[in-house]
Amino acid sequence: MVSEKVNSVLVPSSPVTNTRRRALAELGIKYQLPTMFANRANVEAGGLMSYGPNFNDMYRYVAFYIDKILKGAKPGDLPVEQASKYEFVLNIATARAIRIELPSILVARADEVIE
Repeated sequence: MVSEKVNSVLVPSSPVTNTRRRALAELGIKYQLPTMFANRANVEAGGLMSYGPNFNDMYRYVAFYIDKILKGAKPGDLPVEQASKYEFVLNIATARAIRIELPSILVARADEVIE
């Protein structure tokens, strides 16, 4: 049996991982593993970084569609949309906790840096 060390963790977005975001972040910190998520809420909970759609932006589209439907538009006539704004979020406190130094270029490219 081959044993290899895990160097980082990519956590997919799902109802299970979203409801366990704090536990996943704590495990990453406990085992000194950089964690990457698809949702900024995971980074706010202590994950290292995320890259994914801006949900506030998507919720605005939902309100726009609801307004159109309530004014008589047929849902089937409305175009299908997908996220157009993505954001990269870093948690510097987590980086310190797992003892990694993030390259300055990475920090500079982040849409938001959480201290």
